[in-house]
Amino acid sequence: MKIFVVVGTQEPFDRLIKAIDDWVVRNGHSDVFAQISNAPYIPKGFESTDFISPELFDQKFMEADLIVSHAGMGTIISALRHSKPIIVMPRLAKYHEHRNDHQLATARSFGKLGYVKDVYDSAGLYAALDNSKTMKPAPKIGSAASEQLLTFLKLFISKQ
Repeated sequence: MKIFVVVGTQEPFDRLIKAIDDWVVRNGHSDVFAQISNAPYIPKGFESTDFISPELFDQKFMEADLIVSHAGMGTIISALRHSKPIIVMPRLAKYHEHRNDHQLATARSFGKLGYVKDVYDSAGLYAALDNSKTMKPAPKIGSAASEQLLTFLKLFISKQ
C-alpha cells in the first residue's frame, strides 16, 4: 500500500511525522513518501522532502492508496475529488502547531460526515494505519458546486 503524507507548506508538523516514522519502523512498511515542510525532525523510515512541485504532488497523490494529512482543507478536498481514503490529524494550538484549533473543528466535522478518518494522537493514528487496508474513500465529489448547493445559495442570498 502506497501512503502519501502531506503537512502543507506553512509549518512543519513533527508530531504527525514522528508518529508515522515510529509506525513505519515498527511495521517495516516501506512505501511511504512525505512532504514535511521545513521540519526539524527528518524521518528515518521513509523518504521525505520539505517542499514539492505541484507536478510531483499530483503524481504522488494519484499513485497513493492512502493519504495521511494535517486537517488542511486543500488536501481533504483533493482526497474527495480523487476518491482517496484519507486519515487526518489536526494540528493543535496546545502543542503550538497552529494559532488556533480550526483544524480540530475541520477534522471533527469531516469525520462525523464519514469523509475522513479523524485521529487526534499517535495511538489513534497507529490504529487507523493498522486498519487502513479496510478503509474506503468517501463518495467522489466534482470540481464544481452541485446544482442543489447553488440553488440553496441563490435562495439564501435573495432573502437577504
